[in-house]
Amino acid sequence: MTTELRRLRNYINGEFRDAADGRTIDVVNPATGEVYATSPLSGQADVDAAMEAAAAAFPAWRDATPAERQRALLKIADAFEERAEDLVAAECENTGKPFGLTRTEEVPPMVDQIRFFAGAARLLEGRSAGEYMEGMTSIVRREPVGVCAQVAPWNYPMMMAVWKFAPALAAGNTVVLKPSDTTPASTVLIAEIIGSVLPKGVFNVVCGDRDTGRMMVEHATPAMASITGSVRAGMQVAESAAKDVKRVHLELGGKAPVVVFEDADVEKAVEDISVAGFFNAGQDCTAATRVLVHESIHDEFVAALAKAAAGTRTGAPGDEDALYGPLNNANQLKQVSGFIDRLPAHAKVEAGGHRVGDKGYFYAPTVVSGLRQDDEIVQNEVFGPVITVQSFRDEEQALEYANGVEYALASSVWTKDHARAMRMSKALDFGCVWINTHIPLVAEMPHGGFKKSGYGKDLSAYGFEDYTRIKHVMTSLG
Repeated sequence: MTTELRRLRNYINGEFRDAADGRTIDVVNPATGEVYATSPLSGQADVDAAMEAAAAAFPAWRDATPAERQRALLKIADAFEERAEDLVAAECENTGKPFGLTRTEEVPPMVDQIRFFAGAARLLEGRSAGEYMEGMTSIVRREPVGVCAQVAPWNYPMMMAVWKFAPALAAGNTVVLKPSDTTPASTVLIAEIIGSVLPKGVFNVVCGDRDTGRMMVEHATPAMASITGSVRAGMQVAESAAKDVKRVHLELGGKAPVVVFEDADVEKAVEDISVAGFFNAGQDCTAATRVLVHESIHDEFVAALAKAAAGTRTGAPGDEDALYGPLNNANQLKQVSGFIDRLPAHAKVEAGGHRVGDKGYFYAPTVVSGLRQDDEIVQNEVFGPVITVQSFRDEEQALEYANGVEYALASSVWTKDHARAMRMSKALDFGCVWINTHIPLVAEMPHGGFKKSGYGKDLSAYGFEDYTRIKHVMTSLG
């Protein structure tokens, strides 16, 4: 007996369509390892059609008043709330995440973020008009950039889609969005929801693989390319966009240092850090992945963290006791396992370090100690439920270790000493510094990094402004 696979489709110019040449990709549920759907493997004809639709829709959407765009986004937010269970079901089949945590930890922030950008649509600001030359008045206009080519990742498919389309649409741009080839289901559902609100062509979804994304970035139509993904992918996008001087927005990898001083509340730090390191199977660029602990409390901390890991559960979406689900795909399971298999002799696996079960891509919560600054697992992004621990002797060495990687997205400091926290937050070379916490995000505050973590901001007014361009208008008073 054969079960018919679900058939996902592109959303172009207000219509759901197969790929023009009929090619498809199998979509796998990572909790089972089984194919449950097919998705279009879009080619040049599909990308061309989506870009043409977005370009045709742009003038009218650009000229809509901010109030009109706000109302549309508020309707989308309301629709997300009404379809919350459908979104959760699609996302959990996409990713294997727990139903309960996806329902409580992802849908409400997404709705809030859409509503934030709905409000931001009416608050675009430039410098005030003025006379900077005799007989002349200058004003500054903020305008949408045009068509935006956007590529979302597989770790938070629907939330990252929101981070991309909400500011772009609020600013008056039109969008062609590509989900990851492993997680298209929730994005196709988002297209259905948005399509009931927006004019045709304003929002388009093109499914496919890396080549599809490359075609989008290389296409002559978009004025901007935005990607959340690996450093390698970001470099390729930047190189490609440079050929026709496209604007680029990159949110790439992370290797967040978590600096725990001797005066920290060890019990609270361990509790919060274990959650921030293992949540979403550690598949988060801001995950508390790299712990640096003062040598005086190192052994105590490692023992407590290993105990917390042993008490952390991974499981299928319906497992109410699971903190996280599987890794997203077979390649990611291989990558995470490879880091542990290649550990140097001086490293010690304190907890986990192995696959869980023989079905799906589950990996045990893992803690590794005894590491040195130049070890591969310290320097490179694992993107799995793996927390490394190093010791440091003083504040200077803590900063040396913390900043001694190529990534610079997020970090945290754990101390009761306010002056030390301020010194560290100034010296840490990361786009975000949390103090005595790790991983909370709010719509009003910017998210984005430095160095190889990319450039441009998501969320906040800064993220909104990234989707605008600035024009100077000068008029004679004569």
